Amino acid sequence: MTGKQEELSKYKLSSQIGHILRKASQRHAAIFSSSMVEDLTPTRFAAMVILFQKQTLSQNELGRNTAMDAATIKGVVDRLKVRELVSVNPDPNDARRNLIKLTPQGTSLISRAIPVGCDISEETLAPLSPKERKKLKKLLKKIA
Repeated sequence: MTGKQEELSKYKLSSQIGHILRKASQRHAAIFSSSMVEDLTPTRFAAMVILFQKQTLSQNELGRNTAMDAATIKGVVDRLKVRELVSVNPDPNDARRNLIKLTPQGTSLISRAIPVGCDISEETLAPLSPKERKKLKKLLKKIA
């Protein structure tokens, strides 16, 4: 067996970071979808949390704050608007941009959803000790 063949034969998918991250992400996504209120998706939840915290943002700012590209955040905002969870109004200082804000219904929903989000995080991290949780978050932030 050549050196290259030997190297290839030693490759173990189960030891690769991408594979491990994908499995962890799948586990978290399953916990999220089985627990989250009113069919909120992770992207809609993230957008609503940021709007809850920051009050009013442009679509571009909301995308940056949630790490979503322009097309993704537009779809998220459109779906939240259809559900009357956000309002979209022209910026009085810049006619080229719209300002997005939670509606009272959106505020009510996210107020109920955030504690569920905390429970989801808790369940996702349940196999880890408090020290391991802190270390994992620190390391993931470092590579993100």
